[in-house]
Amino acid sequence: MTTPGRGVAFESVDIRPRVSGVIAEIVYEPGQRVEKGDVLFRIDGDTLGAELAAAEANVTGAEASLANAERTLERYRKLLNTAVTEETLQTAEVTVRQAEATLGSAKAARDLAQLNYDRTEIKSPIAGIPDVPAVSVGAVVTANQTTALTTIVRVDPIYVDVEESAKRVLEVRARVSEGTLARGKALDVELLLENGALYASKGTLVSPGFQVSTSTGTRDFRFRFDNPDRLILPGQFLRVEITLGTTDAILVPQIATARAGDGTLTAFVAEEGVARSRALRTQGTYQNAWVVTEGVEAGDKLIVDGLSNLRDGAEIAAVPVTIAADGVVREATPDVAPSENSSGDSSGPSAASGDAAQSGGN
Repeated sequence: MTTPGRGVAFESVDIRPRVSGVIAEIVYEPGQRVEKGDVLFRIDGDTLGAELAAAEANVTGAEASLANAERTLERYRKLLNTAVTEETLQTAEVTVRQAEATLGSAKAARDLAQLNYDRTEIKSPIAGIPDVPAVSVGAVVTANQTTALTTIVRVDPIYVDVEESAKRVLEVRARVSEGTLARGKALDVELLLENGALYASKGTLVSPGFQVSTSTGTRDFRFRFDNPDRLILPGQFLRVEITLGTTDAILVPQIATARAGDGTLTAFVAEEGVARSRALRTQGTYQNAWVVTEGVEAGDKLIVDGLSNLRDGAEIAAVPVTIAADGVVREATPDVAPSENSSGDSSGPSAASGDAAQSGGN
């Protein structure tokens, strides 16, 4: 089964300031890997540094007030019933508790001031690749602003998301139940890059898609691929080839087929100089071919040229051709008959034709 997919970052984080201030330094290099905890930006910390110093001074003052209140309380306890009344002692105890509360509040304010000061260094929360900065040195930023300063993405490994018709998924499950598809022990998942090249690593299923879109009727599937060379990037268009199991079928090149008015997939075969139309039943696609279970047999001469004007029963003169895996039609050499992996087509008085190829996979 071949279906389109899109690359999705394994992790992606928008970087925003958590304190307000002026950008003093941009530390990282765009496109160069950063590790978790690496500093990306520095905000001018003069104001927040002064606030931290004031908060620390308040803690020192609160500690001194508490120590003085505790000494007074201890002295009053020794003088109780002589020079100090019970009421005076209780007042001293209240003063100590108030001093303790003041110290706790001062420490909390100091910790917050320290936290804000530490946040003048904006660090990466993940290991990944940073994008270009959206600000320059001297820019004024605000805490939790809407605009991100940059984005960090992790692309090794990387996800590839595909959408598949819920109806098609049900058809596959039915084929497994009927025994027409022998399910493999595990999904065999491969990628075709935008240039048609086969990606070296195979993928694994991460999410099987448990919901059906109400607007498209599709299920979302997510696969994970190793991506050490960053060949796959977020947003990149890919083709995903998923081998669900094995089945007896014929591979019919897509260029040798057409849709009838009612949507039926059809192909023409050459039989003793006459074009014959065949309705095809398919079970998906493989590269540039349909996986056909009914309509043609291995060795049938498929017509691949002039299908739009061809009619059932038309006389033709077949010209042998071969069809490469990429779907390119080439004229067969005189001394070489079309191979089992070739196909062909026909049209008008002259037709290019080749063999249908048998397949055991899907």
